[in-house]
Amino acid sequence: MHSKSANSTKPHLRAILLAVFVTFLWSTSWILIKFGLRSNLPPITFAGLRYSLAFLCLIPFVARNSVQRDAFTSISLADLWRLGILGVFNYTLTQGAIFISLAYLPAALLNLILSLTSVLVGLAGVIFLNERPVSLQCLGVILTTAGVGMYFLPVPFQQPQVFGLIAAIIAVLTNTIASSLGRQINRTRKLPALIVTVSSMGIGSMLMLIIGLLSQGIGKITWQDWMIIAWLAIFNTAIAFTLWNHSLRSLS
Repeated sequence: MHSKSANSTKPHLRAILLAVFVTFLWSTSWILIKFGLRSNLPPITFAGLRYSLAFLCLIPFVARNSVQRDAFTSISLADLWRLGILGVFNYTLTQGAIFISLAYLPAALLNLILSLTSVLVGLAGVIFLNERPVSLQCLGVILTTAGVGMYFLPVPFQQPQVFGLIAAIIAVLTNTIASSLGRQINRTRKLPALIVTVSSMGIGSMLMLIIGLLSQGIGKITWQDWMIIAWLAIFNTAIAFTLWNHSLRSLS
């Protein structure tokens, strides 16, 4: 009995550690994105390049693995539709809004706003997935909401920051939807985590890149900018999102 309990705890613990590691990787993204935006990289194009390059980096791992390749070629139209919706919300809308917001708001402030995502994801889990949060999770929701409220209530925003704040709120809402969709897809374990990542990222990133190029152009990209884009694409996106989808299979 004790052995079964210990064995069931290990995957959950690994999932928590993976999620923490991915969160650390993503936290380093803010600094690099800020550097890129200060070089006058167009926000949506910048985001589109990052995620499109990450998508291209992941394709060989699918093509060279027969299991992954078979899983990819056997995706049903219904699953492809769900992955497409996930890609639009997780990449086109959420990441596009985050990059736009970072052009107007400090990274620390945006990170604070995005912390509300966990609160909304928890509420969505209760409503749509019939989950029941434990008392510690409820306490975390209360503390997070109170902390964000205490920070914002006395702070006046200038007009450019208001635009960034609106983009940040959109990012929180779309990220909540994306997280809920991602959990539903990954918890079924019907598709490998890598396939979920590649398919949704390919659809969402290419759409975002097209929108960015049509609306903002490509700007003047230096070799330093390409280094930032490459690092973000490989480590903070391709690797991070694959690990994140793995963790979502065990976390509630």
